[in-house]
Amino acid sequence: MFQKQPPDKVCVMCGFSGEVRRDGGSPDVAAVARMTATMGDRGPDGSGVWSAGRVALGHRRLKIVDLSEHAQQPMVDPELGLTIVFNGMIYNYPQLRRELQDLGHRFFSSGDTEVVLKAYAQWGESFPERLLGMFALAIVERDTGKVLLARDRLGIKPLYLAEVRSNGGRALRFASTLPALLAGGGVDTDVDRAALHSYLTFHSVVPAPRTVLAGVRKLPPATVRVVEPDGTTRDRVYWQPPYTRDPAKAGWSARDWEDAVLQALRLAVQRRMVSDVEVGVLLSGGVDSSLVVGLLAEQGQQGLKTFSIGFEAVGGVEGDEFRYSDLVAQRFGTDHTRMLVPPDRVLPALDDAVQAMSEPMVSHDAVAFYLLSQEVSRHVKVVQSGQGADEVFAGYHWYPPMLGAEDDLATYAQHFFDRPHSEMAEVLEPGWLADRDESRALVREHFARPGADTGLDRALRLDTEIMLVDDPVKRVDNTTMAFGLEARVPFLDHELVELAAQCPPELKLAHGGKGVLKQAARQVIPSEVIDRPKGYFPVPALTHLEGGFLDRVRDALTAPAAKERGLFKASYVDRLLADPNAALTPLRGNRLWQLGLLEMWLQSHGV
Repeated sequence: MFQKQPPDKVCVMCGFSGEVRRDGGSPDVAAVARMTATMGDRGPDGSGVWSAGRVALGHRRLKIVDLSEHAQQPMVDPELGLTIVFNGMIYNYPQLRRELQDLGHRFFSSGDTEVVLKAYAQWGESFPERLLGMFALAIVERDTGKVLLARDRLGIKPLYLAEVRSNGGRALRFASTLPALLAGGGVDTDVDRAALHSYLTFHSVVPAPRTVLAGVRKLPPATVRVVEPDGTTRDRVYWQPPYTRDPAKAGWSARDWEDAVLQALRLAVQRRMVSDVEVGVLLSGGVDSSLVVGLLAEQGQQGLKTFSIGFEAVGGVEGDEFRYSDLVAQRFGTDHTRMLVPPDRVLPALDDAVQAMSEPMVSHDAVAFYLLSQEVSRHVKVVQSGQGADEVFAGYHWYPPMLGAEDDLATYAQHFFDRPHSEMAEVLEPGWLADRDESRALVREHFARPGADTGLDRALRLDTEIMLVDDPVKRVDNTTMAFGLEARVPFLDHELVELAAQCPPELKLAHGGKGVLKQAARQVIPSEVIDRPKGYFPVPALTHLEGGFLDRVRDALTAPAAKERGLFKASYVDRLLADPNAALTPLRGNRLWQLGLLEMWLQSHGV
């Protein structure tokens, strides 16, 4: 059964926004209210706006449990002189609460938000290191005017930033979504040329701190940003696990690693059952989500609600893996919902899915997760998902070449980049060309950092810090929160990630990738799920563009707004439209869809 908590316990999945005047003036409270109002989907159950001095905060709340009146946000502690807006879930908050009470702190609510606030009062800017969970937050000090922003280690919860002119002065605005910042007004909406280069090269990922818009940035994961009373800003990165071998584990056998991984994942799954509402699982039928289901069953969960989605085959591309998800559901006796989506339902949902994206996300999975989240939200408010395992345990095809590669950078670029820098002039109009090869420079900079033993370690560190955060993690957060659904990702428990980072590369690459995880999984789930060919979360109608989907992409790329913006050379677009399924990236992405999705997103958000 789920772990029942006291009835006024507060887990807050939500959206928040704020403004900090850098020149000491009064904030634009109306702009903060507009930003907050856009996030009703993330927090449909309540709202609040607060302002004092040079700061204004807004909050939208999603009730995962019954909320007491004392748990309203923005939460103000007059005794400490602190105010907080918080989005996330702190899994170890009961332990922290007891520790803080022993240190003399008194509590007026029973949830994790006040625990975070008092943790800051007790431990200052180092408090995020004590938090186990996912979070983005802003804390304001009444007496000094200092403002602190922070984001969790793996960037599971988002935080976007914009420098604007507000009431005649300079201000920093922040919000849980990029569209919320646009609603506040005054944001530079020009396309960022360096970000555009990353989007077209780095698997449509724009690494933090950039976004595709020049005037919007995002706080990187594992970062604390302090805005001082004089308006100056400083950052501190509080977590960077070493991708090196731990001498204390030098004598471990392969079975020792398997047992350690399984125990760490068992704890991660257990932590994410903290709730007084039912917790379901998104069950794709792959090893990762199946293992989550198996571990929950092992812990005594009965009648667990599981959910799978599939699509009709298009162009010879299979669109479901129900035979595997059904096998897992039957083995563990789950209350299983299987959702088969016909193409005529995908097309109408496409624009809504794009509208839900805080940034353009080219993965076909985004639409699948959007439709799945819509269905799941009718049954439960919280789900666990298997996202992240491939990046943490080396499950993708581009990882094996990295082990022992003579040139790490060239090998990574060959297997991962969508197109080389030399092709940019063929794709983009001259005014949108970046000054340098942004993606290669990014990878070179990351690979040059110490703390990674091999080329594979460097690739896994890069993907965990960047690609994981700004592709699958963001996709899950955006699509689930569009329906007020909270997604928890046990494979991104930071202690599990630290363990995986230390694991010998050959154990991760074994058995076709994720070897150590697959071998550990044999203790829990059927071998048929483990030994199957690697699958994915397919939407064939978007992989193989035809009919109404091709028409939608053509409309976006030939719309007046697209022509006025003039990002892409007409000759290049025409060539892709003439043979829409011929040009694929090394990761089997459709290049026409990549261009079309970007224009659809820009037009959807009025940019």
